[in-house]
Amino acid sequence: MKNKLLKKTVYLLITVLSFSFVLNSCKTGPEEGKQGDEIEITEIDEDVLKDVEEAEKIFYSLPSPLESAMLIKSAGALFNEELLNPTENTSRYTTNKLMALNLGIYTCDLSFSSLYDQTQLVIDYMNAAKEMADGLGILEAINEETIHRLEENVNNREVIMDIVSETFLNSNSYLEDNEQPAIASIVLVGGWIEGLYIATQLVDMDEFEGDKLVGRIIDQKLSVGIMLQLLKDNNDHPAVPGIVEQMEDLKVTFDKINITTSEVQPEIDESTNVTVLKSTVETDMTPEVFMELANKVEQIRTSYVK
Repeated sequence: MKNKLLKKTVYLLITVLSFSFVLNSCKTGPEEGKQGDEIEITEIDEDVLKDVEEAEKIFYSLPSPLESAMLIKSAGALFNEELLNPTENTSRYTTNKLMALNLGIYTCDLSFSSLYDQTQLVIDYMNAAKEMADGLGILEAINEETIHRLEENVNNREVIMDIVSETFLNSNSYLEDNEQPAIASIVLVGGWIEGLYIATQLVDMDEFEGDKLVGRIIDQKLSVGIMLQLLKDNNDHPAVPGIVEQMEDLKVTFDKINITTSEVQPEIDESTNVTVLKSTVETDMTPEVFMELANKVEQIRTSYVK
């Protein structure tokens, strides 16, 4: 079961990458609804439907490193290189745990750099990710051809994002196919924590009430449960229990945030034939709870990049 769930996670991450620009353009804050085109529904096998319903939980609550970066940019945040893990740190990561965590972290930093057109950083972070992948024995995930293709397209954001998504998919698929789901889940944790770290560091406390990043961060309350489940399914790996303890501590703070969502009401725009789903979301995260969360995220992230 755990392998099937993790494989669904990996494949859905790529789906997220494909539709993230649409989702971000529709969701500009925590109190707004989502919209989408009408689609034709055909008959679906009941077992498949159950799989889809299970996978939807992951789709909506566990962003990939690239989507995390997109969410940060869509909130209007400015680029800050100082928040990224320096590529010079790669030599510090000699265990599978640290290489897996920093494969996720460097993939997130790569995504963040690519969205802000930091061409040299894009190449540097792809090389850093490759070094982590090589250390984990993921020979096919990031090869010299990938690096060369990236260098040839440093000014083409669309191609760069395709390469980033392929890299992330290849890394996790290789680990899954070679019976290393625990390492794959650790890679996911690294990317998620890095995105959360960058987001919390970029929040303007003077504009806390109106900062769109705050809404993005609150959304991640749902991610913690999914992350813990993935980790606990692989708790027999020696690197996992310590990470589970960190995620459980983080969940304690996230649980202090209450999220109340009203019933979703569909409305059809007759001029465009687009169905808009409207709902109101209310939260009560105080600046004090935010600072507690930000401090815990920073402590966890520091333990990964030290």
